[in-house]
Amino acid sequence: MSVVPTIGSAAPAQRQFLAELLQAGLLIDGGAPGLYGRGPGFERVRLAVDGLVDRIAAADLAEPLRFPPVMPRRHLETSGYPATFPHLTATIFAFEGDEADAAEQSRCVSCGEDWSAYQRMTDLVLTPAGCYPVYPAIAQREPLPRDGIVVDAGGTYVFRREPSQDPARMQMFHQRELVRLGPPSAVAGWRRTWLDRAIDLLTRLQLEPVADVASDPFFGRQGRILASGQREQALKFEVSVSIGGEQPTAVASFNYHRDHFSGRFGIRSQDGGTVHTACLGFGLERITLALLYRHGLDTSGWDDPLRALLMLA
Repeated sequence: MSVVPTIGSAAPAQRQFLAELLQAGLLIDGGAPGLYGRGPGFERVRLAVDGLVDRIAAADLAEPLRFPPVMPRRHLETSGYPATFPHLTATIFAFEGDEADAAEQSRCVSCGEDWSAYQRMTDLVLTPAGCYPVYPAIAQREPLPRDGIVVDAGGTYVFRREPSQDPARMQMFHQRELVRLGPPSAVAGWRRTWLDRAIDLLTRLQLEPVADVASDPFFGRQGRILASGQREQALKFEVSVSIGGEQPTAVASFNYHRDHFSGRFGIRSQDGGTVHTACLGFGLERITLALLYRHGLDTSGWDDPLRALLMLA
């Protein structure tokens, strides 16, 4: 049985903002809720935000690693993601039949009928967060140095099956991700440092950020228990700004995984110490939307200090 995801609600101001973005050519209607192309004006700002994060992250001397927006299904299964986020997991299906199957699939497509019976699950999934390919990649190496490492996973596309009329809730978007792997005290301190950096960054962008303890959208009754524990232990922080709704929208998140990923993927330290991990993610589209909502759709009208910070000519 196929289930069509419910389209998320959006406030009138959010729907109006979306209409203005489409009218201005900043976003391009992709034919489904939460699926958009990006016009040149939008991309100019998004890349400027990404560049600003680059300059701030330079102090970490992070190792740049880049991955495609798909990953092996077995790696996501090892991470535990499908068990805790089944509603957000997106597997890739493909045709693997014979000529008769191909003909029948073509007939179904032509007649507007369901043709999913002729598709089979592949060994690939869409990447749900930029940090997930990092852990199996690091696990292939020699044990980590005693102080660990920082990985800059870049601003890759990630996928979340959350269709909505809210322009900030896209189904596919760029998540700028950095990952810290190493001793517990170093990892926890790195996360605190980046929380402060993010608040400062968004304040300088004049977006009036608000930071708070948060939880991931775990699934079901067991998920509510996990979310409660995550909040109680302050394992996740989010920084939010206004993008048209009554409540601010999260544009950056900071997760402390303890030894979850190092244990599942067998990541070790040279000195035999416990390896913890933490990640931070900036939603580049959401920060871009917040800037356009706050300062106007025409960047030529933004004040000089803001344009200089973003290096907008």
